[in-house]
Amino acid sequence: MAEHDPAMLAIRDLDVHFPLQSGQVVRAVDKLSLTLRAGETVGLVGESGSGKTTVGKTALRLVRPSGGTIEIAGMDVNAVSDKDMKKLRQKAQIIFQDPHSSLNPRMTIRRAVSEGLILNTSLRGRALRERVSETLISVGLPPQFHNRYPHELSGGQKQRVCIARALVLEPDLLVLDEPTSALDVSVQAQILGILKDLRRDRPSLTQLFISHNLAVIRFLCERVAVMYLGRIVEEGPVGEVFEDPRHPYTRALLSAVPVPEARARPDRVRLQGDIPSPTDVPQGCAFHTRCPIAQKGLCDTTPPPLRRPGKGRMALCHFAVESAEMPAS
Repeated sequence: MAEHDPAMLAIRDLDVHFPLQSGQVVRAVDKLSLTLRAGETVGLVGESGSGKTTVGKTALRLVRPSGGTIEIAGMDVNAVSDKDMKKLRQKAQIIFQDPHSSLNPRMTIRRAVSEGLILNTSLRGRALRERVSETLISVGLPPQFHNRYPHELSGGQKQRVCIARALVLEPDLLVLDEPTSALDVSVQAQILGILKDLRRDRPSLTQLFISHNLAVIRFLCERVAVMYLGRIVEEGPVGEVFEDPRHPYTRALLSAVPVPEARARPDRVRLQGDIPSPTDVPQGCAFHTRCPIAQKGLCDTTPPPLRRPGKGRMALCHFAVESAEMPAS
């Protein structure tokens, strides 16, 4: 994707904070910036609690931001009226993690997929039925499934319905929030195949793929952004980041990916403790409490600068320019 291609999704300095009755504030997203160019597929990864899902929901104004700007195809999502936002949502759709809770149990599959067209377009009658049927068939659901209800479907079939419901409006932007994590492994492979074909068949579609599964990100995405405690700590082309990560958190995530060999890998990086609470983000570098290369007096006091260790890459670390081996723990 060329650098001058227009941005389909542009997030700048995004804050999403949730005040608690105790007076504390949950900093779910903190000064996050991310740009997706038209036709690009970008993965957003990180541990549970890093803020990935909040970013996806806020991008479509399902969650209101505390600060920053979000633009979809040049339109300020936070500034548009509710009427214009309804129009904008025709071009920006989301697929949630749990397909069961995403579907109305009282609607047939055909009705569930038709609803977006009925509410947002003038398509009716035969033309509407044909669009819905074609979309359902394209995700692997033949006509005998179209009049069934969600409880009559498997988890994988429900997720196919959710994919069809998002695609039937022919959106320009698609946010996928862990769309395979609730499925069996064999079913995951089928859904990933559908999403892979989607990139081939709809090259202009922009996708933000939220996941904790690095293998899935490598399979589907062109770029990857790694989140930790509400911020992106590393970003770049998938191949380069996976082969030569420059942030210690990224290296730890990659070293935790299972390998087929029975023996343990000598370069395994084991992080100590759990991700800190977003109500009490550590001073300095937020990762320093778990980082195996943190330097006292620097990482625990001084926020890390934004470094660019290569073209199209960034890392939020004092030592990101260096490519020396991390010490194993």
